[in-house]
Amino acid sequence: MKINKLIALAAIGFAITVSSGVSTTSAYAAVGEKIFKKCKACHKFGKNGVGPDLAGIVDRKAGAMKFKYSKALKAKADEGLVWTEANLDAFLKKPKKFIKKTRMSFNGLKKESHRKALIEYLKTK
Repeated sequence: MKINKLIALAAIGFAITVSSGVSTTSAYAAVGEKIFKKCKACHKFGKNGVGPDLAGIVDRKAGAMKFKYSKALKAKADEGLVWTEANLDAFLKKPKKFIKKTRMSFNGLKKESHRKALIEYLKTK
């Protein structure tokens, strides 16, 4: 099933669950798991890959894991960057705009709904 269709289904689920008072986190997280397939080549949970371990990334201080980060990311970490949902959203939208000279070669996720779903998935890890 295409990601856009999954997002639409999650949105319908969101509308239903909001009216019933149930959390939508699991619906978006399920879509986010599909979107994470774009990240799997470099990122893992529980260990480093080409990129750093993403387990517990949400609300973690940037550069906190044992990993060889770029100088640009280390500088942002020294400035106090924390991977809040808002910062993750901005980074995932356009990594090289958020952190100039980052080594992350991913171009970003243009659709806000995709970023939101991915962040919900990351929150479960």
